[in-house]
Amino acid sequence: MLNWIDYRKELFGRIGEIAKLSPDTVKAYQTMSSAGQKADLLGAKTRELISLAVAVSLRCDGCITVHTAEALKHGATREEIAEALGVAVAMNAGATMVYSARTMDAVAAYQADSKPAA
Repeated sequence: MLNWIDYRKELFGRIGEIAKLSPDTVKAYQTMSSAGQKADLLGAKTRELISLAVAVSLRCDGCITVHTAEALKHGATREEIAEALGVAVAMNAGATMVYSARTMDAVAAYQADSKPAA
C-alpha cells in the first residue's frame, strides 16, 4: 500500500516547485479551491466528503491523500467517509448506465445511416 502521509508531503513539495515555476497557475488554483469556502453553507466536513467522492471518481491519489487528511481534521468519521465513497460508487455505476444508453443510441444512429435508401 501507498504511504499516504509521505506521499502527501512529497506532493506538496512538488507543487511548491510548480509554484516557483508558474506562480500564477498555483494562485489561480488556490483561488478556485477556496471560492466555495466563502459562503460556508455546506461546512468544511461536507465539502471534504464531497471532495473525496469526486477524488475517487477521478482516480486522483493526490486528491485522496489531501482530502482524507482534511476530512478527518474536520471531524469526519470512517463511517461517513465510507458512505461518501458509496455515493461515488453508485454515481459512477449510474453514469456508466447513462453512457451505455448513449452508446446504444449512437449504434442505432450509425446503423440507420448505413441502411440503403428505399
